[in-house]
Amino acid sequence: MSRQYILQRAPSAAGIHIDYGAELNEQQLAAVTAPPGPLLVIAGAGSGKTRTLTYRVAYLLENGVDPRHILLLTFTNKAARQMLDRVANLLPMDASGLWGGTFHSIGNRMLRRHGSVLGYSSGFTILDREDQKDLIETVVSGAGINSKEIRFPKGDVLADIFSFTVNTERTLEELLAEKFPYFLPLIEQIKDVHSRYERKKKATNSMDFDDLLEKTLRMLKEHEEVADFYRRKFQFILVDEYQDTNKIQADFIDTLAAEHRNVMVVGDDAQSIYSWRGANFKNILAFPERYPDAQVFKIELNYRSVPEILRVANAAIAANVEQFRKQLSATRETKELKPAVVALNDGGEQARFVAQRILELRDEGIELDEIAILYRAHYHAVELQLELSRRGIPYQITSGVRFFEQAHIKDVAAFIRFVANPHDEVAFKR
Repeated sequence: MSRQYILQRAPSAAGIHIDYGAELNEQQLAAVTAPPGPLLVIAGAGSGKTRTLTYRVAYLLENGVDPRHILLLTFTNKAARQMLDRVANLLPMDASGLWGGTFHSIGNRMLRRHGSVLGYSSGFTILDREDQKDLIETVVSGAGINSKEIRFPKGDVLADIFSFTVNTERTLEELLAEKFPYFLPLIEQIKDVHSRYERKKKATNSMDFDDLLEKTLRMLKEHEEVADFYRRKFQFILVDEYQDTNKIQADFIDTLAAEHRNVMVVGDDAQSIYSWRGANFKNILAFPERYPDAQVFKIELNYRSVPEILRVANAAIAANVEQFRKQLSATRETKELKPAVVALNDGGEQARFVAQRILELRDEGIELDEIAILYRAHYHAVELQLELSRRGIPYQITSGVRFFEQAHIKDVAAFIRFVANPHDEVAFKR
C-alpha cells in the first residue's frame, strides 16, 4: 500500500526561512522545491549539484521532515560532512539524526546494528585491500594450490574478480569469460577458493568492503523486519553522483524506496568514470524506466568553466547515442585562450609533448611553479616523470601512500583490531 507525505512547515523553524528564490537559480529552485516522489536531477559539470542537494535537505527540514527520516548517500564521507555542515549554517536546528555518508559507511552502520540476523556480531572487522589479499592467499595455500605451478591468479587479482562479481551482481563464469578468459580452465578451483574465502571471513567475524554492500542488501531482502525498519526510518533518500553507482547500489536504493518512493538522485551521465570497478551509467539512464512517474530536472548553467571549455565539452559528448541531451552554458566571461585537444600515439609521445610544452611556456615567461600536470592514476605519471627528469625540468609529486596504507600505521591498526576482535586471523598474523 502506497503512502502519501504532505510537507508542513516545522514549528521549530517558524522564525527561520530561507529565501530559496534568491539563493538558487531557476533550474536549481525547481529541483529543490519539487514535491515528494521520485526525482531525477541531471546536473552538468560545475552547475551547483552540491548546492542543489544541500538546499534540498534544508528544504525538507524546514518543511517539517524529521532529520532521522532522511538518508543522504554521497560518493565520499567528506562530501556528506560538508553538505551537512552547510545545512547547519543555513538552518539553526539540530539535524544530527540525519544519516549521511557513502554506501559502504551506511551499510557498515546497518550491519553493526542488525548484522546478527546474518550471523555476524557487531564487532566484526573490516578488511582493507591488503588484508583481503593476504586472507585470499592464505586460503589458496590452504586449498593445496601451487600458484606458480598452474599459473593460478594472485591474491590481488582474485580480490578484483570477487569484487567485480559483487558490484555487478554477475556470476564468476560470466566475469571470467568477459574479462579473464585465460582463467576459465581454472573455474572450479577459483570457485572453491571463493567458497573457502567466504567461510573464512565468517569464521573470523570479518567482512571486506564489498560485503558492506552485498551483506546489507541481502539482509534487507531476506529479513523483511529489517527492511521494514529502514523503510520506515528513511522516508526521504537523496543520492549524489548517481551515474557512478553500480548494480548492487542501485538495488539497495530501490529496495529502501520500494514503498514511499521518495528518492532524489543527482548526477550526470556524461561524467561516469568508474566503469572499471563496476559502476554502470545505465543506472541513471534507466531511472525513468524504473520510476515511470519520476520528475526529471536539468541543471545546465555552469559556474566553473569559461565558454571556450564548455564548447569543447559539449562537442565532445554530442556524439553519444545514449545520453540525456543537455547544453551547458557559462556564467563566466570569455577568455582569449582556447583549450587544445591534442591526439598522440602513445604514452611516450604524450610525455615528450608535455615536457616540450612546459619548456615553451617557461621561455614565454611562465614560472614552473605555476604549471600543473593532472593525471587520472599514478601509473600514468611514470613516463612523464622520466621525460621531465631527462630534460632537467624540476617537479614535485603532491600525493603518495594513503595514511592507513602506511606499514607502521597498519601495524598499530592490526594490534587494535585483534584486541577488538580476537577472531581476526589477518590482524594476528601481522
